[in-house]
Amino acid sequence: MNLLRSPEDARDAYQEAFLRVYRNIHSFRFDCSFYTWLYRIVTNVCLDHLRKRKTRREEPASIESAEGETDRTYLFEETRAAADPERNLQNRELGERISTALAQLTPRERMVFELRHYQGMRLRAIGEILETTEEAAKNCLFRATQKMRAGLGDLV
Repeated sequence: MNLLRSPEDARDAYQEAFLRVYRNIHSFRFDCSFYTWLYRIVTNVCLDHLRKRKTRREEPASIESAEGETDRTYLFEETRAAADPERNLQNRELGERISTALAQLTPRERMVFELRHYQGMRLRAIGEILETTEEAAKNCLFRATQKMRAGLGDLV
């Protein structure tokens, strides 16, 4: 969900990843942990989805009710009563700035950044997932961090 930013795409990627695991379980070698192998598959599926999304833009499907009316509730953000509206606004603005900075990263940089900072994974495991060395993952994380700092500027 962190990488795809769409619940529908995340569900599709989830299903596709587990289908790939089921179809290819016989090819699992015990060179690495099952967790790393599974994460590698999920990562590849997510990157495939991002590439597909880049080539063709899709609008969410509208749902027609029995009366022929079109349900467009997906156009409206769900809002909840917040205890502190000012803090809620600041958090939303900060989230938008972080999302904008993340969007400036390449898919590989974003993947490494999110695996390290959101998932808390070690660089060695990230390297295994991306089928590269720990040093290459470290370099990619460094570039991603530099871009994030530049994008967030005054916040860092």
